[in-house]
Amino acid sequence: MLVLAGIAAIAGGFLLRFNPLLVIVASAAVTGLAAGLDPVRILGTFGHAFNETRYVTAIYMVLPVIGLLERRGLQTRARAFVARLKAATAGRLLLGYLLFRQVTAALGLTSVGGPAQTVRPLVAPMAEAAAERQVGDAGEGERVKAMAAATDNIGLFFGEDIFIAIGSILLMKGVLEGYGIVLEPFQLSVWAIPTAIAAFLIHGGRLLWLDRRMGRRL
Repeated sequence: MLVLAGIAAIAGGFLLRFNPLLVIVASAAVTGLAAGLDPVRILGTFGHAFNETRYVTAIYMVLPVIGLLERRGLQTRARAFVARLKAATAGRLLLGYLLFRQVTAALGLTSVGGPAQTVRPLVAPMAEAAAERQVGDAGEGERVKAMAAATDNIGLFFGEDIFIAIGSILLMKGVLEGYGIVLEPFQLSVWAIPTAIAAFLIHGGRLLWLDRRMGRRL
């Protein structure tokens, strides 16, 4: 049961709004210590995982670039660009991003978008600018930010299963084989298409309803 202390650590860290990366590392360390691993072995496990996945290298490369672009006015430029588009609304903009995210994820390009590299610096500010022009104030800012993040998650989650060489497809194949159901990855991929279409229609309807809701405030 002591191994579950890592869950308490990660829940407490997020509740106190500590840095997510530090919370995850701390919870992993707590889990390792509770399991009886010595600190050197825990550190070696971290190093091996980072070296295999290259996640740390990607963070070191991507985050400074995003920070530099934001400091140079990336969000301001994005908001100004949307402000010049008369037909742009928050719902339409996010609907277009949903389509883009699903199509690219279906092709295996899951890293093209994301909360850190796309939503925060570009998509959310652009949607906020469109919303402010629709309602004349920033009262819908937090709701629009939440919808932008949700759009990215939904597009990725329901789009990536169409790509046969994705971890989720292989996981489902393995689980089904454990119950005696033998399916090829291509079969799972094909049957993910109706789900992706349904997700697009449902969330797309929510985005259009967001536009309608803000239109009533005018």
